[in-house]
Amino acid sequence: MRDPGLNGPAGNHPAKAPRTMAGTVAAKISFVSLGCPKALVDSERIITRLRAEGYELSRSHEGADVAIVNTCGFLDSAQAESLAAIGEAMAVNGRVIVTGCMGGEPDVIRACYPDVLAVTGPHQYEAVVAAVHEVAPPRHDPLFDLVPAQGIKLTPRHYAYVKISEGCNNRCTFCIIPKLRGGLRSRLAADVLREAEKLVTAGVKELLIISQDTSAYGVDLKYQASHWDGREVRARFLDLVRELGSLGVWVRLHYVYPYPHVDEVIQLMAEKKVLPYLDVPFQHASPSVLKRMRRPAAHEATLERIRHWREICPELTIRSSFIVGFPGETEEDFELLLDWLTHAQLDRVGCFRYEPVKGAPANDLASPVRDDVKQLRFNRLMERQQAISAKRLKRKVGTRQQVIVDQLGASMAKGRSQGDAPEIDGAVYLASRRPLRVGEIVTAKIERTDAYDLHGRVVGF
Repeated sequence: MRDPGLNGPAGNHPAKAPRTMAGTVAAKISFVSLGCPKALVDSERIITRLRAEGYELSRSHEGADVAIVNTCGFLDSAQAESLAAIGEAMAVNGRVIVTGCMGGEPDVIRACYPDVLAVTGPHQYEAVVAAVHEVAPPRHDPLFDLVPAQGIKLTPRHYAYVKISEGCNNRCTFCIIPKLRGGLRSRLAADVLREAEKLVTAGVKELLIISQDTSAYGVDLKYQASHWDGREVRARFLDLVRELGSLGVWVRLHYVYPYPHVDEVIQLMAEKKVLPYLDVPFQHASPSVLKRMRRPAAHEATLERIRHWREICPELTIRSSFIVGFPGETEEDFELLLDWLTHAQLDRVGCFRYEPVKGAPANDLASPVRDDVKQLRFNRLMERQQAISAKRLKRKVGTRQQVIVDQLGASMAKGRSQGDAPEIDGAVYLASRRPLRVGEIVTAKIERTDAYDLHGRVVGF
């Protein structure tokens, strides 16, 4: 789906002839970003560079000098959505540059749309900008075309994603991300912290830390130190998180594999240095399925880790994602997963039906599971988890929770607790005696719950 804040084309119009740039007219760029928050960060970097060079952003492909489509290629359904977005841009505008994960296979794109102007792979920012320059050269006047220090953000002003590394060294059999984005390439800690500091200075209240494998951060750099704020900071997960926690805003950790050193970060959560929230992609619980996935297969040890984390930080919210219908998954495997969920008592869970992505080794490992069986297992897992989530939420009735305000309504505001990430988790619906502001963090007393959300009233600011 399109990320919020990005331009979506409207209508179906014939392609326009190239627009000429005369005098002080700035070229206009339309932009569609698809896929995960990591792709969104790539889009932000491209747009920041183009805005710094004087380009304007168009809210429609129609009338733009160039249309850019940042694609997702993780699943076949995502690739189909990407191809549809390219086709829409071609129909409306005709001058299209394609980038992102699906750009790693340009032949697939050009087979469908041979007239696209350029195709670049993921995180190839310079190639995208160079392609734009060829079509519509920049006109930059630093007195008028100013870009904020934190760059252009496509999220609401009060939260922002910070990507700490590219690529991944894991070789999960269902995933083609290493093929699309390459191996792990971490940023120096000082670079990450400078970006985060600029965002906080600009008013961001919540930093969402992302990468493909967040807890592997710095391994490729051999934990190299860099200079920030008068001291050396190593490119090590614990060190980086500790420094991010010193910035005085919410820090939320996503895509954290359960390596042993994660326990040290849980201690920072207990000390309220960062949010007590952990997004861990467990994927399954059956040892045989996990083995075929090339994932850690000690499901009982994982339950012990979860128990230990909650001993360290009782307020911890754990979110995870799972795949049902993986090739060779038996009813026994699935029942084991359901039992594991019952014991794990995770707070938030997402579930995916396995899709046979082209190039993924998993496709050839075992017999495929029928689509109707996948759907049935999806429904059963979500029903089981809904009961668990509802039970865990009810424990918060009567408590006071810190809530960040995301939206304002006529009689009710919508926000998120420290246990809720934007767009993927639940919400907190707030009543208040005084007007609230988007981005404000308030104290709310929780009065009731439903399956996924909290309801309460503001009692402090």
